[in-house]
Amino acid sequence: MAARGTEPRHGTAAGPGTPTARAGWWHRLRRDRTLLLMVAPAVGLLLLFTYVPLLWTTVAYLDYDPFTQGLWTSPWVGLDNFSLLFEDSRFWDAFANTLSITFIQLVLFFPVPIALALLLNSVLSDKVRGLVQSILYLPHFFSWVLVITIFQQMLGGAGLLAQQLRAHGHEGFDLMTDPGVFKFLITAQLVWKDAGWGVIVFLAALSAVNQDLYEAAAVDGANRRRRMWHVTLPALRPVVALLLVLRVGDSLTVGFEQILLQRDAVGPGASEVFDTYVWWVGIANTDYGIAAAGGLIKGAFSLVLVLIANKVAHMLGEQGVYRK
Repeated sequence: MAARGTEPRHGTAAGPGTPTARAGWWHRLRRDRTLLLMVAPAVGLLLLFTYVPLLWTTVAYLDYDPFTQGLWTSPWVGLDNFSLLFEDSRFWDAFANTLSITFIQLVLFFPVPIALALLLNSVLSDKVRGLVQSILYLPHFFSWVLVITIFQQMLGGAGLLAQQLRAHGHEGFDLMTDPGVFKFLITAQLVWKDAGWGVIVFLAALSAVNQDLYEAAAVDGANRRRRMWHVTLPALRPVVALLLVLRVGDSLTVGFEQILLQRDAVGPGASEVFDTYVWWVGIANTDYGIAAAGGLIKGAFSLVLVLIANKVAHMLGEQGVYRK
C-alpha cells in the first residue's frame, strides 16, 4: 500500500505550478512540436508586422520627424495632433464620405454574394455550377488598376457605351468623372470584382446544411420558396451575422487603392475618404503625427462598431465574432 499523502486527494486538481501540471505542459509541447514549428513563421510575421509597429502609435502624441529626430527624442505635443484633425473640415467631409460609402456598400453589395450563392446552390448540374462559379470569382484576382481600366473602357467619355450612343445620334456620357454617381460607381466595381469570391463562403455554409431538412420540408408540402425561407436562410444566418459584424468593424476602410486611383477624376469633395485623407494630409505631407492620430481614431471607432454589432448579433441569437 502506498504511503499516506503520496497521492492527491480524490476530487482535487493539480495546480499550474505543480510537477504534474508542468509535466503535462511539457508533454503537450513535445506532442505538438511539429504543428508549432509549422505555425511559427506565421506567428513571427504577425508579431513583426502587426504588434511591433504598435510601439509607434506614440507618434500620434509627438511632433515626429524621422529625418531629424527619432521616436525617443521627438518633442511631446499631447493631443495637439488630434485637435488639428478635429478642426479640419476636410477630415469631417472625408469621415462623412466614408460612412455614406460604407452604407451604400452594405445595402447594395453585401446581399449580392448571398443571392448568387442561393442561385448557384439551386443549379443541379455540377459542371454548370463549377463553370459559373469560376467565371464569377475570376475578377477577384484582377488588380484595381485593371478593374478601373475596364470600367473606363466601358463607361468613360470615350468608352464603348458612349461611342455607341454617339454613333446612333445620342449624346454620350462619362460616368467615370461624374461626382454624383461616384459612390455607386465604386460599389459596382466592388460587386464585379469581389462578389464571386464572397459566394465561396456562402456555398461552403450551404454545403453543410443537412439534406434531411429539405426532404422533411418537402414531405410537409413546402415548395422551393418555402424551403429556401425556412431551411436555407436560417442555415446561412450565423455566417451572415459573422461577416456583417466584421464588415461593420472594417467600415472605415472602403478601398484605399480603388479610390486613390479615381480621386483626381471626380475631385476630393466626392471621393475623399478616411484613408485617402490620412495619406494626403499625413503621409504625403510628412506630417506623421497627424497620420498616426488618424490611425488611432480609425482603430477606436472600428472597435466600438465591432462591439456594438457583436452585441446586436447576440441579441438576435447568433454568436458573432466571440461568445457572450
